[in-house]
Amino acid sequence: MNNRWFQLGLGVLAMVMVANLQYGWTLFVNPLSSAHGWTKTQVQFAFTLFVLFQVWLVPVTGYLVDRFGPRIFVAVAGVLVAASWLTYSRAETLPVLYFGAVLGGIGAGIVYGTMIGAAVKNFPDRRGMAAGLTAAGFGGGAALTVIPISHMIKTGGYATAFQTFGLIQGIAIVVVALFMQNVRPRAPESVKPPRSIGQTRFDRTPLEMLATPNFYLLYVMFVLIATGLLFMTAQLGPLAADYGVAKLPVSFLGATFIVLELALIVDNVLNGASRIVFGYISDFLGRERTMFAAFSIEAAGLLGLAAFASNPVLFIVFAGMTFVASGEIYSLFPAACTDLFGTKYATTNAGLLYTAKGTAAFVVPLASSIYRASGSWTNVLVVLAAFNVIVAVAALLVLKPMRERTLAAEGAAPVSAAPQAASS
Repeated sequence: MNNRWFQLGLGVLAMVMVANLQYGWTLFVNPLSSAHGWTKTQVQFAFTLFVLFQVWLVPVTGYLVDRFGPRIFVAVAGVLVAASWLTYSRAETLPVLYFGAVLGGIGAGIVYGTMIGAAVKNFPDRRGMAAGLTAAGFGGGAALTVIPISHMIKTGGYATAFQTFGLIQGIAIVVVALFMQNVRPRAPESVKPPRSIGQTRFDRTPLEMLATPNFYLLYVMFVLIATGLLFMTAQLGPLAADYGVAKLPVSFLGATFIVLELALIVDNVLNGASRIVFGYISDFLGRERTMFAAFSIEAAGLLGLAAFASNPVLFIVFAGMTFVASGEIYSLFPAACTDLFGTKYATTNAGLLYTAKGTAAFVVPLASSIYRASGSWTNVLVVLAAFNVIVAVAALLVLKPMRERTLAAEGAAPVSAAPQAASS
C-alpha cells in the first residue's frame, strides 16, 4: 500500500467521488429553484458557500495531515460528503440548503488538499503529471455521472439523485481512507526531476513562504484564472438557456444529445484531461511556458463564446475550449508552488495557494453584476478573456524570471543558510 502509484490511484478515486459536489451542481440549480420558488441567485449562494468552505479550510486540514497523516481526516470527509447531499435532498428552507453546502465544502476541501499534497510529495520527478492526474479526478470525474444524474432528476426527482449519489460518493471516500498511507520522504538521488524544471533544495514553512513575493504573484494569477473557471462552472446552464441553446438537440458520434448535457460531458472530460496533459507537458516544457499556452487558448474560447454562443455546435466547442485551458491551474500551480517552496510542508503551502479559489469566488458575483447592468453575457466573457491574456503574459515575463532569480540565489547559498533544510 506504500507504493506511490497505488496511493496516487487512491487519490484520483477520492477526487472523482467529490467532483459532483462542484461540477454536477449546475444540474440541480433549476430543479431546486422551481421546486421551492427560490431565485437562482439564492440557490447559487449555496455554490458560493461550498467553494468558500472547500477552499479556506484546506490550509488548516493540510497542516493537520502534514503532521498526523491522512487516514482519519479522509474518513471524516467521506461522512461529510454523504451528509451534504442528504441534507440537500431534504432542504425545505434556504438555511438548510446552505448548511448542506458548508458540510460538502469542508468534506471536499479535506479530500482535495490531502490528495494534491500527497501527489506533489510522492512525485518530485513528475510533479506536474501527478498533480494533474489527481486534479483530473476532480475536474473530470463528474463526466461519468452527468447523464445518470440528469436522468434520475427527470424520472425520480432531484431529491432521489441527491440521496443516491450522496451515499455512493461518501461510502467510496471512507473506503479509500482505509488504505491511505502517510507520505514517506524519498532520497533526492532516487527521483530526479527533468533538467528543465528548477526545484528548491530547501523546505519553506508556510510563514516563510508568505514572506516571499513569488507566492503573491502566483496567488493573483490563480485568482484571475479561477474566476473564469468558477463562472463557467456555475453559470454554464443559465448561459446556455439565455442564449436559447440549452435544450436543442445536437448530433455527436452518431447519437443525438441535448446541448447542455453534451456540453457538460465534453467540458468535464476536457477539464479533467487538460490537468493531466498540461501537467505532463509542464514537467518538460516548464510551468510558465505551459501556462502561457493554456491561458491563451482559454482567452480564445471565451471570446468565441462571446461571438457565437447562440450557435449550438459552437457553444459546445468554445465552452470546451474554456475548460480545457483553465482546469490545469489545479495541476500547474500546486506543482509550481512545491518547486519553489519544497515538499515537507507541501500540503499546507499548496493549500494556502489554493485559497485563491476562495478569493475568486468573491470575484464571480461581480461578473453577474456586469451581466445585470448590461443585460448581456458578452461583456462578462470579454473581461474574463482579458484576465487570461494578462496571466498568460505575466507567466512568461514576470513569473519565469522571478523564479529563476530565486532558485539561482538559493543555489549560491549554503544549505545551512536556508530557513529550513530539505528533509527529503
